[in-house]
Amino acid sequence: MIVGIVGLGLIGGSMAKSIKSRTAHTVYGTDLNSETMTMARMCGAMDAPLTEENLPQCDALLVAIRPAAAVEWVERNAERISKSAMVVDLCGVKRQVVEGIAPIAQRRGFAYIGGHPMAGKERGGFTAATDDLFVGASMILTPDQRTDMQLLETLKTLFLDIGFAGLTFSDPEEHDRIIAFTSQLAHIVSSAYVKSPEAQRRRGFSAGSFRDMTRVARLDEDMWTELFLDDADYLTGELKVLIGHLNEYLDALEARDAEKLHALLKDGREKKATAGGN
Repeated sequence: MIVGIVGLGLIGGSMAKSIKSRTAHTVYGTDLNSETMTMARMCGAMDAPLTEENLPQCDALLVAIRPAAAVEWVERNAERISKSAMVVDLCGVKRQVVEGIAPIAQRRGFAYIGGHPMAGKERGGFTAATDDLFVGASMILTPDQRTDMQLLETLKTLFLDIGFAGLTFSDPEEHDRIIAFTSQLAHIVSSAYVKSPEAQRRRGFSAGSFRDMTRVARLDEDMWTELFLDDADYLTGELKVLIGHLNEYLDALEARDAEKLHALLKDGREKKATAGGN
């Protein structure tokens, strides 16, 4: 199979490296950064650049760029995508992207499905990409009534071959609602947390809890601004819930109310036990 990858950052680059190291598939890749393209060729992450000429040869296309850019790329190249090809976007939000790409795919006759690999690092770019990034991770797919079962089987084989533990099926609405809590909220909390003046004076006083809370604050603000705004309705709802709970802790502390504080902490522990470790 010939797999075209659009965008060779952390996710697209890891897809390319994983496919080349773990399968016999051919990879064509493209990235706006010429240095990234050179590195990808030199390290064997792709067989050749993805061009207008070889785009029609691709059996699968993985679009690993920002949401608005993903829709724009598919729209601009739709006439060159083979009608037998399957297109999967790998964006972190689904409603905006699916609403943009699905009508193009239907009009042009190629298969399309929304995707989101649940894997990442605090650093991005091709240099951070690895061939084991997806090992043990979940791959979310958002099939619709047009999705062919054979397509899903082909994608399942590809994603399991490169290390994913399994597929999770959702719809764009559910995906964006849940991801607002499991991913986006954590990034906002981490970004806000490190703004305390004490963050600059904490040397010698920090351990695992500090590292866990601050790890994702080192984010790409351009990408995350777009993701947050695309999911602003669900994300603002989650923020309001969090702020409400934080105010409960604040009230208990200001009142020196040990009983209330103890109850809040116990409730949090029990909620964590119910939610599980992942």
